[in-house]
Amino acid sequence: MKTQPQILHEDNHLLVLCKPSCMPSVPDATHDQSILEWARTYLKDAYNKPGNVFLGVVHRLDRPVSGIICFAKTSKAASRLFTQMQQGLMQKTYLAVVQGAPTTAQGEYKSVLLKDTQKNKVTSYSADIHIKNGLLARSHWQVLHTQNGLSLLSLTPITGRPHQLRVHCAELGCPIVGDVKYGPGPALPDGSICLHAWRLTLVHPTRKEGMEFSVPPPETEAWRTWPDKSSSGAFRECLT
Repeated sequence: MKTQPQILHEDNHLLVLCKPSCMPSVPDATHDQSILEWARTYLKDAYNKPGNVFLGVVHRLDRPVSGIICFAKTSKAASRLFTQMQQGLMQKTYLAVVQGAPTTAQGEYKSVLLKDTQKNKVTSYSADIHIKNGLLARSHWQVLHTQNGLSLLSLTPITGRPHQLRVHCAELGCPIVGDVKYGPGPALPDGSICLHAWRLTLVHPTRKEGMEFSVPPPETEAWRTWPDKSSSGAFRECLT
């Protein structure tokens, strides 16, 4: 039985959910139910809404990624949240289990990313090179724990480019566990990767107050069997 989305917060303007891994954010060619479609059905049934339900897509998560995703229930909220993203007022923090470790405990990585939409894959170039249609991408990383050839990283995308964190981890020499698109593999049995949108902070679009949401990684085998989680205070903190 597939894991269902979890409702983290709902009000007149926002719907904040936890997306299971391997569920599309929006409809795609697979025709598998996306979390957007799930959310629209939920709102339609919960409030007996006739006709189509408005739900603005504020940001997306790659299909194999789990974690927090936010939708806008009104056009006003959608516009204001999009502006927040452009201005860097909305911050997302991810957890990742990676192979190996970066050479330093923390830092910022930047490069120019160019996406091949047909192959759904991104190529990375030096940040100093001008590439037509290329977009500058910046990511901050921090090593929380390293053990048995794996590391737990906290990742903050400063920009929001497709596959940004996945590409940057691979270029740092520590590809995300399970990510066969940008790493050597092996793939995880359920098709997920060990990247989880753990924390989201934003300003409420109408009340203007700061809001913070967090949710622990899924109880899948890949996360449960991470070596000696009990020895890592950082990991325990992320799970509470």
